[in-house]
Amino acid sequence: MITHDRDLSIDFCGVRLPNPFVLSAAPPTDDLDMVRAAFDAGWGGAVLKTTSVETEPVDLVYPMMSAVHFGGQRVMGLGNIDLISQHHIDVVERRAQTLKAEYPDRVVAASIMGSKKEEWQTLVKRLEAAGVDIIECSFSCPQGSMGAEPGAMLAQSIDATERVTNWIKDAAERCPVVIKITPQVTDVVKVARAVKRGGADAICAANTIPALMGVDVETFVPCPNVDGYSTYSGLSGPATKPVTLRTLAEIAKHVDIPITATGGPVTWRDAVEMMLVGATTVQFCTAVMHYGYDIIDDLQDGLAFYLDDKGFAKPADIIGKALKRIVSHGELPRDKKVIASLIEDRCVKCDLCYIACRDGGHQAIKLDPSTRLPQIDPEKCPGCRLCVTICPADALTMVEAKA
Repeated sequence: MITHDRDLSIDFCGVRLPNPFVLSAAPPTDDLDMVRAAFDAGWGGAVLKTTSVETEPVDLVYPMMSAVHFGGQRVMGLGNIDLISQHHIDVVERRAQTLKAEYPDRVVAASIMGSKKEEWQTLVKRLEAAGVDIIECSFSCPQGSMGAEPGAMLAQSIDATERVTNWIKDAAERCPVVIKITPQVTDVVKVARAVKRGGADAICAANTIPALMGVDVETFVPCPNVDGYSTYSGLSGPATKPVTLRTLAEIAKHVDIPITATGGPVTWRDAVEMMLVGATTVQFCTAVMHYGYDIIDDLQDGLAFYLDDKGFAKPADIIGKALKRIVSHGELPRDKKVIASLIEDRCVKCDLCYIACRDGGHQAIKLDPSTRLPQIDPEKCPGCRLCVTICPADALTMVEAKA
């Protein structure tokens, strides 16, 4: 239950959402009753899971999910060998009609994938007729020979990205077209520019990252184990957020096109970070699969209180606010020295900062023999910040070194 009465609505490509939080094209949007539950919970929009024409075979494999766990945290990263929805366009267009009739104030988007021009354009026309608000196009899953090489992702080919985007825009008469790209490229800015040249209204950045999720050291079978064999997964979840932030920032700094973010957000802070580097809306998947649709309450409350605290009138006011502070390495200021400083009443005497500095830093920390409190040598400390990163109690901070 949300505890605020703030207007969190936002405009994306001429479509108004009640809040910037959207469910991405994934398992949480692959069932009509599930999307109903999400809208009842308060989500601003949903991208129905990627669909295809009826003649496209969908051969899903189970089990399809695995995860990376670290430091006692479950699902730091989620791996999925799922491809597209088992439901073809005939099912999805009926669902879109039902959802728009029942939830006229929520944004219903649909994700599509085709293997040739006629399929892309047919999917667009049928979904527009079904009443969807936005059409998202998956250029970041294997697309046959439409990429630079057979089996490559479509968005890994600059020429194919521009050409297919143009096909889709030629077919779209009413709906904004969003192209979902992959971060698995040499230069994401070139891809984004190809999307814009093709006429797309916006970019979705970015999709899962190809990954090998792990190997069972007893059986030698990688994860997930499908009757003794495995394949590469699409990695999502919190582990991918830094990649997403960098991808968003690169596009926002160099290409004038609206962006919807996806890849790693769990909390309202994650969403705000993505908006600060250029996203207008933020799509969630793994967090919902882990914690449920009801996280929308915390997302809305957190954003509302953040805007109040910072004095912003509306969510759109924070879009891109951090971009001017992202510079090249050579442009970083070098005229001020900082060193680590201890906040004694927070220290839990775990020795982690001492060990990290001793074996991975600059041996600038010693332990007081009587109190076991860290003692920082200002002459040896160069201000690398490793100790601050390691500390579990926020007992270390960086301060300006005394002249």
